[in-house]
Amino acid sequence: MTHLLTLFFATFSAAFMATVPPGLLNMNAAKTSVEKGKVAGIVFSLGVATTVMIQAYVGVLISKYLYRNPEIIVGLQKAALIVFAFFALFFYFKARRNTEKPIDLTSVSRKNSFFKGFLLASLNFLTIPYYSALNAMWNSSGWIQFAFWDIAIFIFAAGCGSFTMLYLYTIYFNKLESRKNAFSRNSNYILSLLMLILLVITLIRIYYT
Repeated sequence: MTHLLTLFFATFSAAFMATVPPGLLNMNAAKTSVEKGKVAGIVFSLGVATTVMIQAYVGVLISKYLYRNPEIIVGLQKAALIVFAFFALFFYFKARRNTEKPIDLTSVSRKNSFFKGFLLASLNFLTIPYYSALNAMWNSSGWIQFAFWDIAIFIFAAGCGSFTMLYLYTIYFNKLESRKNAFSRNSNYILSLLMLILLVITLIRIYYT
């Protein structure tokens, strides 16, 4: 039982910290909360957390294979370049077309918010190698074994850690009532810039490491 608690808090902390830097998912969680309300932001975050748990499970299954075949990680990074470039352009042109409109919270679909979070999180190809590396590190430390409860705790903690940080983003921006309009207008430009930064960082990792 003690090693399961250690595994939970270690994985929770790793997932939490991985979600701290502003990026596609947490900025969209904040954006959804600002534009559609806190509940929609939380539902979006649940969609992200669901995908993270699936990716963590895949990471457990292929962790050994990834470490025996490092070229797979490079392939995932190259695929991520296309995704980051696409979203950098997408959010930029969306910001250029954006006009401020009153928000009708009664028309917000929670189901749509959930699947939006689920879909955007599934486009983050770097999550799988991250949790594969994490799983391998915990395994070498003796914190995890390939037993049912160990894997279940690892997956659950990954989802909880990601959701907690996204929830904080949702609550934090939702409380900034006086800045809602400014954030709504500028959020797409912020997301576009972040995607461009991630694209550059990924390029550096591929060609200079």
